[in-house]
Amino acid sequence: MVRAKESLKNKVPELVRFGEAVRARRKACGYSQEAFGDACGIDRSYIGGIERGEHNLALINILKIIATLNLQPSEFFEALDGPTPAALAERKSKSKP
Repeated sequence: MVRAKESLKNKVPELVRFGEAVRARRKACGYSQEAFGDACGIDRSYIGGIERGEHNLALINILKIIATLNLQPSEFFEALDGPTPAALAERKSKSKP
C-alpha cells in the first residue's frame, strides 16, 4: 500500500482527478475497462493508465471518453470541481489519532 501512495505523489493531481472521474462514471454506466475501451476506441490498458492518472490525453481522446459516457464536456468537467476520492481518503486518514 505504501508503494501506491508513493507513486501517487509523483503524478500530476489534475490527471489523477480526471482519471478518478472517468473511473467513477465508467463504473456508474456499468462498463468494464475492456468494454469501455471498445466503445470509445481506446485500448483497455490505456484506459487503465488514464484512470490511474498516468496519461496526459489528447483532446480527441478526452472527447471520445466523454461522449461514450453520454455526457456533454461541461457536465463531465463540472464533476471535477468536488474533492477526489483520494483526497477524501487522505483527509480521513489524517483525522485519525
